[in-house]
Amino acid sequence: MKGTVIFALFLVCFGLQAFAQNDEESAIKKAVNNLFTGMKTSDSTLARSAFATGAVMQTIVNKEGKVSVRNESVDNFIKLIGTPHKDQYDERIVFSKILIDGPLALVWTDYKFYLGDKFSHCGVNSFQLVKGDNGWQIVYIIDTRRKDGCN
Repeated sequence: MKGTVIFALFLVCFGLQAFAQNDEESAIKKAVNNLFTGMKTSDSTLARSAFATGAVMQTIVNKEGKVSVRNESVDNFIKLIGTPHKDQYDERIVFSKILIDGPLALVWTDYKFYLGDKFSHCGVNSFQLVKGDNGWQIVYIIDTRRKDGCN
């Protein structure tokens, strides 16, 4: 009987932890999706809400086999999203991995980027998010970009 009670308590605790983890993952996905929904709909306010103050954006550039990291301005990126443009910025992501430790999350997403209906490039995004007063927000993003191997 004592063993049954301990096992039942274990199941309840494990179930609550799994529920909390799923709830946090949903909130993290929402924050990341706000960025890409904002991009697609030219809603710079929604896209901005995904970022914490002082967030860092970088991209890995590979030109002729020479790899470098380029810093990008979040403010300029948000301005680009909100400036009228002919084609929709459509980055289609797939969540591959989400790791959470308290207020810190790491998110890995594969993506394909389309300018309107035309395929442009693909790659991977790596996000660092922090849960603060405004919920989960991106504090760091770095990505890769390529045109081949994008099946």
